[in-house]
Amino acid sequence: MAADGEKTPAVPRTAPLAPLPDHRDVHTSWWQELWRRHAHITTPLRQRGLTCDIEFGLSAYVVRVSLPDDSYLIISPPQEAPSDRPPGDPEGWIVTRECAGEGSFLSECIYDSTPPAHSNGTTQPEAHHRGGAESLIAAIDKRLDQLGLLPNSVPSTAERNVLAATPTLDAHGATDAPATVGHTPVHAFGDALLALTDRLNGTETHADAAALLHQVLEPVDGLLDRLGEFFEAAAEKAKETEDDDGFDLSDDLAKAAAEVRNLTEVLDTAEVRMRALTPLAPAPQFRSSLTRAPSLPPRSLPLAPPRHTR
Repeated sequence: MAADGEKTPAVPRTAPLAPLPDHRDVHTSWWQELWRRHAHITTPLRQRGLTCDIEFGLSAYVVRVSLPDDSYLIISPPQEAPSDRPPGDPEGWIVTRECAGEGSFLSECIYDSTPPAHSNGTTQPEAHHRGGAESLIAAIDKRLDQLGLLPNSVPSTAERNVLAATPTLDAHGATDAPATVGHTPVHAFGDALLALTDRLNGTETHADAAALLHQVLEPVDGLLDRLGEFFEAAAEKAKETEDDDGFDLSDDLAKAAAEVRNLTEVLDTAEVRMRALTPLAPAPQFRSSLTRAPSLPPRSLPLAPPRHTR
C-alpha cells in the first residue's frame, strides 16, 4: 500500500515495523495522505515496535501511539489556538503520555517544542527544535526506556549516520575502508554526503526532500552546523604553530566556519518551504475518535468520515 512505503533511511532492525492500524480508513486516499505527511514521526516509532495511528484532536490531526502497558502517547501540534500550518509540519510538537484507569487519569508531558505563542508564553528547553522530529523521537526514547516500554531498541539517527560514514583509522591515520576507483584513499565522508544527494535526487515527494534538508540545515545537529564546528577546530589546530602562515590559515578557516553557519541562517525556512510544496488531497468529513469534539475544523484537510467498527 502506498501509505506503508515511507522513504526513510535503511537501518538494521532486529524486528519488522509495527503493523499499520486496523480500520477502514487505512484504505482511503485522504488517510494515506495524512499517514505520509506524518511518516517522519511514525516510521521511527514503528521501528521501535510501537503501533501508530492518525486521529483528529481538538483542532488538528495527532499521532496516537499505543504502549505495551495500555497507556498511549498523543503527539500533537498546537491545538489551541489552531495552526494554519499543514498536517505533519507544525510550529512545534507536544507529546503526552496518557492512561485512563478506574477512578484515575494519567497525563504526563514528555516533550513540548511549541513556541511561546502556543504555550501560554512559557518557553520549554526543547522549544528551539520547533517542528523537528529527531529531538522528539530522542525524548520519547529516553522516557519509554526509563519506563521499560520500548519493545525494540533502534540506534538514533545520529548514531546511524556516524556508524555509516566514519572509517576506522589505524595508528598512522590510514583508513581500513577499501579503496575505490578515483578515491585513493577513500573519501568516506564525501561519499556519505554523495549518498545523501543521491537519496535527494530519488525522492518522490517534497516532504521526503524536506526530511533530507532537515539533516543538513538543522541548526543544532545538522550537517552545516557540524561542518562549522569542523572548520573552527581546524582553525584552532592551525594556531598551534608559531609560523605566521599558521595564524593566517587560522583566520581563513574561522571565516569559512562563519560563512557555513551563515548558510544555516539564510536557509532557515528552506525545509518548511520545501515541505509546503506538496499538494494536499481533500478529504471527506469525519468525526473525532477522541472524547472532545474539535472546536474548529482543520484548515488544510477537511474532516474524515465516521469510523465503522467491525
